[in-house]
Amino acid sequence: MLQEKDLNTPIIYINKEDLDFSWMKEAKDLYQYIKDRKYPGKMNYVFIDEIQDIKDFGDALRSLLLDEELDIYCTGSNANLLSVDIAGNLSGRYIEITVFSLSYLEFLDFHELEDNPVNLEKYLKYGGLPYLRHLELNDAIVFEYLKNIYSTIVYRDIINRYGVRNTRFLEQLVLFLASNIGSLFSAKKISDFLKSQKINMAHNQVQTYVEYLCNAFLIHKVPRYDIVGKRLFEVGDKYYFENLGVRHGIWGFRPEDRGKILENVVYNHLIFRGYSVKVGVVEKEEIDFVCQKDGETTYYQVALSINETKTLEREFGNLQKIDDNYPKFVITMDTFDGNTFQGIEHMDLRSFLVQSAAFQ
Repeated sequence: MLQEKDLNTPIIYINKEDLDFSWMKEAKDLYQYIKDRKYPGKMNYVFIDEIQDIKDFGDALRSLLLDEELDIYCTGSNANLLSVDIAGNLSGRYIEITVFSLSYLEFLDFHELEDNPVNLEKYLKYGGLPYLRHLELNDAIVFEYLKNIYSTIVYRDIINRYGVRNTRFLEQLVLFLASNIGSLFSAKKISDFLKSQKINMAHNQVQTYVEYLCNAFLIHKVPRYDIVGKRLFEVGDKYYFENLGVRHGIWGFRPEDRGKILENVVYNHLIFRGYSVKVGVVEKEEIDFVCQKDGETTYYQVALSINETKTLEREFGNLQKIDDNYPKFVITMDTFDGNTFQGIEHMDLRSFLVQSAAFQ
């Protein structure tokens, strides 16, 4: 786009995944490379991919930002890309943008597909990695690609970066979380379960490994929130996968997991829309998602179906216990166009993923 407006626009591109840049290891290497290629008297646009692989890159950025002829864009695959120290020193001089997997509408747009139940199933199965547009959407091809993506994340962004030695435990932990999407666990409970499978690891080490998985954007950890007391619980979190396709690549796309998959998709769409999301608790009952943005709150319950009376009473009943006037929704796979249930609105998943996009 920049060179479409002006073919002579100076662009400096650095990709740390390219062997051509394997020599660039430290801040001074990055600094000198850009300075040597800068075109004076014009705005130079600098793009650095996987910048976290350059030691002390923050030192180079702080110095380069003193040059008003440099407009710098950095990408990385780690949640701690900007440490507290670096962020403090760059205060007021950077904007952080978190890039999530494609939303449902973006998936349709990338693959030039129509919004219908068949293509929703493709989204639920294959997830929203952009590169899938270059692949034929069939299980053998897509899942082989997704397994390779998973291996890259685990070995490059976790094992190599943090010097993890117990790789077997790490992979078993990922499989455990994949099988228990949306379940409430503490690090101690995870440790106890894995010990029952003859995999021993102290719960504080489990917590450390979970943090590694979160930092690598493989999973999201969601805390519990006391809706009445307006406080976070110190113990017990839920876990969701950033990309369900990656999860299915290592665990499988199983019919018995459909409810878990639905809950994960709803969570992903809520954070894509910019909500801060927590798991709610009211009168010892669980509210799947308490979503806050711009001083407003919205509540969501997620269920595969509400055709059975007990399920309907549970999902709507939990929301009825919340004593405020903020919007409340139940999301299911059922298609139903009718009245609300005592003011609580029901939406099918497709409508939620399509209609709610208009309110971002």
